[in-house]
Amino acid sequence: MSTERPSSRWQIMQDGKTFYTRQQLYSIPGKLPNLNDYIVAGCCYGGPIALMRDHTKLVALSRAAPATSKAQIQIYSPAGEGLLLFSWDQGKIIRFGWTADERLAILNEEGTYRLYDLQGDYQQYSLGSEAGEMGVIDARIHENGLVALTGSLLLLEVKGWEGARPLTLANPGLTQPPNSWAVIAPDVNISRHVEVLLSVESTILSVDNLESIDQRLSQGPFTHISPSPNGKSLALLTFAGTLLVVSADFQRTLAEFKTGDVVGAEGSVNQVEWCGIDAIIVTWDNLVVVVGPFGDTLEYHYSGPTFAVTEPDGVRILGPDVCDLIQKVPASSASIFRPGSTSASAILYDAWESFSQRSPKADENIRSIRPELAAAVDECIQAAGQEWEPYWQRRLLNAAKFGRGFLDLHNPTDFVNMGQTLKVLNAVRFYEIGIPLTHLQYIYASPSHLIKRLTARNMHLLALRISTFLSMKPDAVLKHWASAKILRSRPSATGTGIEADVGGDDEVCKLIVDKFEQLGGADVSYAEIAKRAWEAGRGRLATKLLDHEPRAADQVPLLLSMKEDRLALLKAVDSGDTDLVYHVLLHLHKRLPLGSFFRLIEDGGSQLAPASKLLQVYAREQNREMLRDFFYSDDRRVESAVLSLDEAASISDPTSKVTAVRAAQKFFSEDKDCTFESKIMDESARLLAAQQQLEKDADGKVVFFGLSVNETIRTCLVNSMSKKADKVKSDFKVPDKRFWYVKLEALISTSDLESLDAFSKSKRSPIGYEPFVRQLVEAGHSKEALAYVVRCDPPKRADLYVECGEWRMAGKECKERGDKAKLEAIRQKCPNSLIAREFDQILGSMK
Repeated sequence: MSTERPSSRWQIMQDGKTFYTRQQLYSIPGKLPNLNDYIVAGCCYGGPIALMRDHTKLVALSRAAPATSKAQIQIYSPAGEGLLLFSWDQGKIIRFGWTADERLAILNEEGTYRLYDLQGDYQQYSLGSEAGEMGVIDARIHENGLVALTGSLLLLEVKGWEGARPLTLANPGLTQPPNSWAVIAPDVNISRHVEVLLSVESTILSVDNLESIDQRLSQGPFTHISPSPNGKSLALLTFAGTLLVVSADFQRTLAEFKTGDVVGAEGSVNQVEWCGIDAIIVTWDNLVVVVGPFGDTLEYHYSGPTFAVTEPDGVRILGPDVCDLIQKVPASSASIFRPGSTSASAILYDAWESFSQRSPKADENIRSIRPELAAAVDECIQAAGQEWEPYWQRRLLNAAKFGRGFLDLHNPTDFVNMGQTLKVLNAVRFYEIGIPLTHLQYIYASPSHLIKRLTARNMHLLALRISTFLSMKPDAVLKHWASAKILRSRPSATGTGIEADVGGDDEVCKLIVDKFEQLGGADVSYAEIAKRAWEAGRGRLATKLLDHEPRAADQVPLLLSMKEDRLALLKAVDSGDTDLVYHVLLHLHKRLPLGSFFRLIEDGGSQLAPASKLLQVYAREQNREMLRDFFYSDDRRVESAVLSLDEAASISDPTSKVTAVRAAQKFFSEDKDCTFESKIMDESARLLAAQQQLEKDADGKVVFFGLSVNETIRTCLVNSMSKKADKVKSDFKVPDKRFWYVKLEALISTSDLESLDAFSKSKRSPIGYEPFVRQLVEAGHSKEALAYVVRCDPPKRADLYVECGEWRMAGKECKERGDKAKLEAIRQKCPNSLIAREFDQILGSMK
């Protein structure tokens, strides 16, 4: 721990106003190999570095480092600790780089790329057949995607890391690969699309998804193109060694510097990187030069080759012995610690130091800055966040706390938050953790991103403690811990075959559930954990974990993929969600043989009864064939018969309709309790067949098919087919009374009164003659109806005469029968006074 004043490590630019500091993050002597012999990719935000042997350089072999034909990727933390080592045997590596979530993307010449996490697990994707055929000759990888240069000199862009199909950018018209090129990522580009900068001859081409633009420069060609972290400026290094800083639109030249004038620089330039957004660093094997906005420089010497990683607020330098952070001194720190500073924050800090030494000068200093005291407190808090040493962090926070004591109202939120943040930062900066985040990087990346980085390293305990300390939900940590626990544990089986008991699964499940309940992981999805178990080949453990998942919608899809069909259907039914039940049923119907599908539902008994009913509802509307098969497999004869009848009702083809009715009759006949229904279906089928014959006899001019027996007889009579009507009556045993009513109505509807008279005299009417009278009257044949009144029963004749409009005959009938009461009743209804007087005379003559 250094107690030297922070300004003792500062270096001032030639302008006399700007300070830069080199903070040693870690001492790493001998932990990294010679970086000159390796291709290196660094991850920003204090991330790890990946190294691969550069096979274009000769390396002396030794027994300690035997030759290997496979490429090896080594990943180290900034503290020099080895995180991962794996071999690559998938063809020549074209480029590798880091994603925003600290996965290493590796692209080979065949257009295949893999994303490795820090545990060595990977996902593999491809740039497509075109890249595979033409080959990939170069690429640039940024945090949220990559751009590849194919053998045909076209640019392919991949957006995101989810295996998206690559997009072809505008054709730059290249005839040979560019001298150098770079990518401006979409998130810092004003167009929100990726922009590719290609150094071609003396100019630069800007290529996006729409067009390729020649920027018409004359200083090229360029060996290095480096966009600033915010995408607003570009650093360009010419073959002659001139460093140009231009705006991203190439309209303004911001600075120019000749690297050949640097004393002590040997060999060619290794890297041109940005130090934040204010300065540029140029590196040689043993030298790092910071170039300021106006061509001012600072030099830092190292004992061997270095590698620089641009950060949002500086640049991280990995050397043979140290890992440094070079950055512009933040304004808050400069305000307090700049020699001779008279700012309010510097006076507040001096006042606190005087107070600590019990000097009366403290009160005098506080009084002098009373109007600016609140701003001074805030600046001390900000400066504490910029310091690397806990010693100076505490002192600055104590100064801020001291100043707050003289303020009536001051929101303590920033003070408390800074204290919490510094505890977290100091924890992850520890060399065994090796994540050297600055306060600004921590704010940019967010605490949740830091938690993900820790879990990716399997540092679950620290991640959990930080989550608890920051009052964050522990769900993400618990989920990753459970997945890692499943992958690392091994089931311990006792017994053999079906009776084998996998004790390890029970223990792991109990451990995970207990941990979740203990730490309050209420929002953790057990289904996600179960899915990892299933992917790891632990099906029994996955099923056990799913029993604890409260959301059926999360349980069921995984159970289906695990082929736990019955359990998936049970869970869906228990959830009461009909959509979920339908999802399971349709999935199983598509995957299982029909017999197995129906057997699964039938064997479920009362538990799966709702599923059975829902299946019937669906099949009745969407798939009648499936419903028929289901009823048949379940031996449901009555339901099968009703289904056949339902289908028959909507069938227009006569032959198919008869077939459907006969099928219904067959199903009914197989059920001993449905004898009547079977007989009815048989008669229906016979009637339909008879109607087909009748239509044939009528040369298709008369429609019979689908009519009832009564309507069939009536249609025969209306169309002068009386013998056919008699046959239908005989075949279907139509009662005489019903036949007489049907024939009566048919003859009257055709006004065939002669046939009606003959029909009435053919034999004694089983329905009497009142229907003849009434139907004739209704049809407007009142006079013809009188002939039938005399054949009716005497007590009813008077009323029938009235219905026929013959009032005098009604009076005469009453007089002949001596029915005075009936005559009086009719008298009340008579239509005019003339008939009334006649009735009065008849009544007077009756005693």
